[in-house]
Amino acid sequence: MENLFRLADQDQGFFQRKWTLVNGPVIVGAGPSGLATAACLREQGVPFVVLERAECIASLWQKRTYDRLKLHLPKQFCQLPKMPFPEDFPEYPTKRQFIEYLESYAKHFDINPKFNECVQSARYDETSGFWRVKTVVTSGSNRTEFEYICRWLVVATGENAERVVPDIEGLAEFGGEIIHACDYKSGEKFQGKKVLVVGGGNSGMEVSLDLCNHNASPSMVVRSSVHVLPREIFGKSTYELAFFMLKWLPIWLVDKLMLILTWLVLGNVEKYGLKRPSIGPLELKNTQGKTPVLDIGALEKIKSGDINVVPGIKRFSRGEVELLNGEKLDIDSVILATGYRSNVPSWLQEGEFFSKNGLPKAPFPNGWKGNGGLYAVGFTRRGLSGASSDAMSIAKDIGMVWKQETKQHKKRTIACHRRCISQF
Repeated sequence: MENLFRLADQDQGFFQRKWTLVNGPVIVGAGPSGLATAACLREQGVPFVVLERAECIASLWQKRTYDRLKLHLPKQFCQLPKMPFPEDFPEYPTKRQFIEYLESYAKHFDINPKFNECVQSARYDETSGFWRVKTVVTSGSNRTEFEYICRWLVVATGENAERVVPDIEGLAEFGGEIIHACDYKSGEKFQGKKVLVVGGGNSGMEVSLDLCNHNASPSMVVRSSVHVLPREIFGKSTYELAFFMLKWLPIWLVDKLMLILTWLVLGNVEKYGLKRPSIGPLELKNTQGKTPVLDIGALEKIKSGDINVVPGIKRFSRGEVELLNGEKLDIDSVILATGYRSNVPSWLQEGEFFSKNGLPKAPFPNGWKGNGGLYAVGFTRRGLSGASSDAMSIAKDIGMVWKQETKQHKKRTIACHRRCISQF
């Protein structure tokens, strides 16, 4: 505490700014990762503050996902710690059901994030041993600056905080509607239109399928190789089957078996313009973070010609696109299914734990803990199960120190010579 007041005295004008000492960690982000960490800390008896720039929990799910979205994996692999999905939920819950689950989760663990509070910067003060987290709170046209002083900082903003919009020649000259997949809700308004979907990952495949179901004509740009796997193999979840085999077999052998089974179920997909990578799907996910596509019907539309798979883009011009193979397509709209990235480098002033791309430098399973009380959750490239694993590790680590210090504090009495600062 003495170090804290030394920090305050060093900063001229410090007491003119609204600030709070947090008697526990600050968690940045109220998505599934942040909620999971908060719940595990609650179980440990550790107080915390959750900061969220949007006005709701799980803003990615609530605001930036299409209507038909369902969880790609069975619900038992997507539930957060300490609370399973309701038994009456289907094996693959819908977007609305998952949001309901998260809202119930936050209520059950009494997690009350501070909404509309955007973190501007966070840095570790070596002298005091505390993190200084500066935020801006928006309420209508009013903006208020706050500063949180905390011993632990948990980064839970995730891998998908900001949309990626590629710089493609001529895109500004196209003239038609251009949206990112995060703004796509349904194919209803694209009925009868020729739509170019840029990106052949899970989002690109599902958006293209949804466009087909609404009588649009999608062309999907697949620039690089991609693994397409069935969501289920002979009635069993592909992910669950792979997870089971990994308990007994090396990853290279599981990859070979998965590709053989995929060929039996889906056939040869390369003749439809979907070239497979030379590295197996599980090894590719582990080493490069590239998620295989789990097919839920798009492949049949590709085989029938309802979804046109095309190579990379050379340039756009008014109302059309020229492809790398020289072909030109007349199109009405463009949907950029080009993914997301971390926004950590824009606000976290730290260069040892996180790399320039906003992901922890240490590979899984060691990417959850840094130095000076810094933690990361939801950056494992292993979805919700990876985030849950991180959350439990973080809460256990902080909880152990918290309990030791709380026990020591009770054993001694310390004279207080300064007015108490509001604490959480």
